[in-house]
Amino acid sequence: MTSRRAKLHEDTNFRLMKILEANPNLSQREMGKAIGISFGGINYCLNALVAKGLVKIENFSQNQSKFGYVYLLTPSGIAEKAALTSVFLKRKMDEYEALKVEIAMLKSEIETKNAEKPSEK
Repeated sequence: MTSRRAKLHEDTNFRLMKILEANPNLSQREMGKAIGISFGGINYCLNALVAKGLVKIENFSQNQSKFGYVYLLTPSGIAEKAALTSVFLKRKMDEYEALKVEIAMLKSEIETKNAEKPSEK
């Protein structure tokens, strides 16, 4: 059984890689805002992804447009994102099924309570 912390870490990496694939030129602040984590958290995650060889950072500050850094998924990063997508989807589907069961139970409980109440007229 995967710990809650490991699942959160996996989800954060998945979301970050998904954002990087769609918008490689976002700043770290923009990434953090999109995911809902701090600048320091994004920096830590990016450095970990770079260390694993899943993301590469290119500096374009010498370029005339001066837009700074671009964060690109490596071929390994693309493969890892695909694997994480599958795991993420399965986990979310399991959560969805558990929520459906819980909602049905809560509805049943409310209906039972309402049926037990004497009608007020």
